[in-house]
Amino acid sequence: MKQEQQTASTEEELIQKQKKLKSERITTAFMIGLLIGIFIYSAITNGFKFFTFFPLILAYFFFWRRKKTEANNQY
Repeated sequence: MKQEQQTASTEEELIQKQKKLKSERITTAFMIGLLIGIFIYSAITNGFKFFTFFPLILAYFFFWRRKKTEANNQY
């Protein structure tokens, strides 16, 4: 009986982790897409200037952080 409860709680924890990872992936993908869109809009309207590349740098850090998080959470 006690082992069944322990198994159920670990399954619930895994489900919660998976939901959290899924929401983090969606948020990160949205932010990367938004920043790339800002870069494209800025490049078209203002040309390639120094501040045009800031969104790409931020998008890279979001991408890097996502890869690092996924590597730590593999099981």
